[in-house]
Amino acid sequence: MADSGDLARLLGEPSTFDELDLTELRRRKSWKWSAYPPDVLPAFVAEMDLPLAPAVSEALREAISAGDCGYANDLVLPAAFAAFAGHLWSWAPDPSRMIVVPDVMAGIARSLEILTEPGDGVVLTPPVYGPFSHTIERLGRKVVEAPMAFGGERWRLDLPSIEAGFAAGAKAIVLCNPHNPTGSVPNADELRALIDLAAQHGAGVISDEVHAPLTLPGHQFTPLLSLGDQRSITVTSASKSWNVAGLKCAVVIGGDDATAAALNGLPVELRHPGHLGVLATLAAFTSAAADDGWLDLVTRHLQRQYERAKALLAEAIPAAGVPEIGAGYLLWIDCRALGLGASPATTFLDKGKVALSPGLDFGSQGSGYVRLNTATSGPLLVEAVRRMRSALSGD
Repeated sequence: MADSGDLARLLGEPSTFDELDLTELRRRKSWKWSAYPPDVLPAFVAEMDLPLAPAVSEALREAISAGDCGYANDLVLPAAFAAFAGHLWSWAPDPSRMIVVPDVMAGIARSLEILTEPGDGVVLTPPVYGPFSHTIERLGRKVVEAPMAFGGERWRLDLPSIEAGFAAGAKAIVLCNPHNPTGSVPNADELRALIDLAAQHGAGVISDEVHAPLTLPGHQFTPLLSLGDQRSITVTSASKSWNVAGLKCAVVIGGDDATAAALNGLPVELRHPGHLGVLATLAAFTSAAADDGWLDLVTRHLQRQYERAKALLAEAIPAAGVPEIGAGYLLWIDCRALGLGASPATTFLDKGKVALSPGLDFGSQGSGYVRLNTATSGPLLVEAVRRMRSALSGD
């Protein structure tokens, strides 16, 4: 791999957000940019370096200018999300089945309380987002693992393992759709099979669809609830696709009338999303439904970054394995052939000064893996991979 100064060769055709400035990014005070000293390049937490969408930025500026920081009016969001879903996925969810909560994990916790009882098993598909298991255990439920299967190019749901979990008595599955950290997007047939398995065993499905708007060009996302009424719950948010996780707002959707009615029993203390989060989310969904082009810009950039990352890693660290992804900006990298032990992220941080997510954060199946966040500029992606190589070679 050439020096990072040879950007023309390494980056190829310029991408939309390649002019991001590292000095400006370091002015941010979010966890991504404050967790490590300035000599460390952060590429770990699922937060984008991209600027806010113009519609979101304008909505927030107007609110601050007007001193508009009171309680949220979340009644405006269900119809806005339905219009957005109709535009992007040709899906018409019923706004009357939706509630608004502060964040995705609050919605998942409430969904678990609706679909399961203390002591019940809940299926997870590791390697998977770590807070899922923590929340299941905190609520007195038991994690039942049905690990993802790797088919040589992409990761997939292992339906036989999921069925075994249901057959053993698990009463729900928490589905990460699209999947974090592998970037896999289950197709409609896989989802139908999952729904059928759950119904056969009297189990419910909770689908975290927070990364769905970032489905990459050439791939198709299928909302779980677009496949018909079912004892399922979807939780989603603008937080990842518009980079507003800190503003606290998520939408929860019941898959049938009975489940939606149960959602409406949510305690009042959990029904207070942030006002700025509601305003930002409303702006995001409304502008996307009006086809303002922002999501298209972002997903095309993320597709370019994925292609770059694959090429850069193939040149710099050819023994590292990179799967095909269908959505998002998280790259699940197999470092087991590098001889770095269970937690290669430690080596990359200590010796390369680049912070990646440790694979073990996503379960024992993450031993020997790291997760790389590519939602930055091309030059900063080059620098991240250069630092990874430097950690191995010492140059």
